Amino acid sequence: MLGLMQSHQLLISSLIEFAERHHGEGEVVSRRVEGDIHRCTYKDVGQRARQVANALDDLKLGFSERVATLAWNGYRHLELYFGVSGSGRVLHTLNPRLHPDQIAWIANHAEDTVLCFDMTFLPIVKAIHSRCTTIKHFVALVDADKLPADTGIPGLLSYEAWIGKQSSNYQWPSFDENSASSMCYTSGTTGNPKAALYSHRSTMLHALSGALPDALSMSARDAVLPVVPMFHVNAWGLPYSAAMTGAKLVFPGPAMDGKSIFELIESERVTFAAGVPTVWQMMLAHMQAGDLRFSTLKRTVIGGSACPPAMITAFNDVYGVEVLHAWGMTEMSPLGTVCTLKNKHLPMTPEEKMKVRLKQGRGIFGVDMKIVDDEGHELPWDGKAYGDLLVKGPWIISEYFKGEGGSPLVDGWFPTGDVATIDADGYMQITDRSKDVIKSGGEWISSIDVENIAMAHPAVAMAACIGMKHPKWDERPIIAVVTKPGCEVSRDELLKFYEGKTAKFQIPDDVVFVDAIPLGGTGKMQKSKLRELLKDYKLPDA
Repeated sequence: MLGLMQSHQLLISSLIEFAERHHGEGEVVSRRVEGDIHRCTYKDVGQRARQVANALDDLKLGFSERVATLAWNGYRHLELYFGVSGSGRVLHTLNPRLHPDQIAWIANHAEDTVLCFDMTFLPIVKAIHSRCTTIKHFVALVDADKLPADTGIPGLLSYEAWIGKQSSNYQWPSFDENSASSMCYTSGTTGNPKAALYSHRSTMLHALSGALPDALSMSARDAVLPVVPMFHVNAWGLPYSAAMTGAKLVFPGPAMDGKSIFELIESERVTFAAGVPTVWQMMLAHMQAGDLRFSTLKRTVIGGSACPPAMITAFNDVYGVEVLHAWGMTEMSPLGTVCTLKNKHLPMTPEEKMKVRLKQGRGIFGVDMKIVDDEGHELPWDGKAYGDLLVKGPWIISEYFKGEGGSPLVDGWFPTGDVATIDADGYMQITDRSKDVIKSGGEWISSIDVENIAMAHPAVAMAACIGMKHPKWDERPIIAVVTKPGCEVSRDELLKFYEGKTAKFQIPDDVVFVDAIPLGGTGKMQKSKLRELLKDYKLPDA
């Protein structure tokens, strides 16, 4: 017997319709490429998203055709989020931090038809437009009078002129909620990038679960600053959850330095911000230098890579900001876990709470996970056993776009490539990427643990631990370090800093001082490139 409930498709267009109807006055504030601050409302975004849909109809784009973006976080990008997907096309956010050759390859692989881009990225588009064989229309996200006369890109359109001639009278179509809504390519650390193809249903469920109190806890009383780029897994779903809840959205545009981010948080009275550790590192350095304090920020979610304990301590103890450690992947839309405390943790000492906060957290509703050994046997949730982390759920991929790499699933579970433990309360902690974990004399060493200790030293700005071949121990860890401006620390001083903080065999064999640690397009450390840079390095006793 079936239930007697109305049947409505879960479509992204319903988010902006709801936002217009129930909190149309809600603010969307953007720092533009032009340098000024732009203000509009959800009602404005909805109207202009319908103009986008009409403009795509004018271009005769068919259902599920791909519309690519090369854009910062801003109101125009938000309009495309809803106008493209809501009209039945697929939004494809390109990562401008990739090499132009890789961007061109991705655009061709996705078979993008339209490319909308911020003027910041005009040099990239100039470099790739002749090689993007499927793109028929190029649109610059700019006013008509700001479009250069000769860009070298035939038929280049101004976004404002393109949608300005369209009516906002548009009826969002209804279609199967399992239809593709957007796509995002992995960083391609091994081989060519592969695309996760999200559906309307998966995106809606992800937005709903992500907004829950024990996840990101978003509401109409929040002013949300997504520092995480909209080209990085749809800004972790924050634009969708914000429209769903009526939260004020504050977009930083291209100004991603610590000073600019801090000033935007203060001027727009931001209560909740989200980004990767490297961004917060820059902001905290700016605040420490000027002895600054937050007046409204209450919490921040930190993901993309493990958050150093020193950063959690600085936010919590010095600035009174709750840190929500989070974990996910492109293949997971991306949210998998968020580290919110349970009632049992509240009476704990600060030291005991810190042990919990350092974990990546517990699964949000919709995500199931398990850890397995090398033979695929499930391991206990005791906080001690560690194994390969597998996940499944309604917003986790079943396969990659165009079937690249074959089926990634193992008995219906997606292997994340992470090594983790899960404790009795369901809190998961990443101990390493499977390719980064170091095996020394039969013992496993977590590169993340080694990095966290180095990052706690007051002279260290960034640290990356990698394993080096050793004739006796198979591998031994070394730590590559970038020091803070004006600070110094010697090799011996840093190695001594490890004493008493970890087992003796986990202390690195050496310290290598570098000018910079290679970062990928999403701010994660690229240890493969670091290994390449240090390919001629020899361990002191090897």
